Amino acid sequence: MSHELPLLTPLEARILGVLVEKEKTTPDAYPLTLNSLTSGCNQKTSRDPVMNVGESEIQAALEELRSRVLVLETYGASGRVLRYAQNFGKCYGLPAASVALLTALMLRGAQTVSELRANCERLYRFNDASSVEAYLDELAALASGALVTRLPKQPGSREHRWAHLLCGPPSLPDHQTIGNDSGVNNTADLEERVSRLEIEVGELRNLIGRIGVDATGQS
Repeated sequence: MSHELPLLTPLEARILGVLVEKEKTTPDAYPLTLNSLTSGCNQKTSRDPVMNVGESEIQAALEELRSRVLVLETYGASGRVLRYAQNFGKCYGLPAASVALLTALMLRGAQTVSELRANCERLYRFNDASSVEAYLDELAALASGALVTRLPKQPGSREHRWAHLLCGPPSLPDHQTIGNDSGVNNTADLEERVSRLEIEVGELRNLIGRIGVDATGQS
């Protein structure tokens, strides 16, 4: 199936991310019950942003995901409790490595290549940073629509962060723009700061000059 699917809501993305994660990390408990899925969505660690959603909200999101075959219902081996499994990779036509990267981004927000490699360790083991970058570049250049984007560098940061596009363009600080590492607003902000610093330096020079004159007069 093509990945040309409607955009996900943040909760739908969280649900899919949790299902993919738990399938790999706790296979004995997978597929997940509604209670387990709720706990995974509201988990306080390894989540950005941290959510606090109820079972009714998750149930509604599951119905939407099920209608798009992104989630499958099953009663598992016991046949007593309804459980949920993900069908994310098949629906989007993605290899395991790409699914792992998107899962990490859905669960933890924007990350650098090195952060993604570390956070994907339990989902998929990448040999090195260059292999992570290769898969990210592939996801960003898909002919049917990019699924990730490289964000502008944050002030003081040495690495670019990446974000998924499954819920639409990510929100950025006002001074940053996607696809433009410097950005018009960023340049204007820098010019304003330089101008302000020049004024402050001038004032300091005048103050030092006055202190020197006073010292000379008193000697």
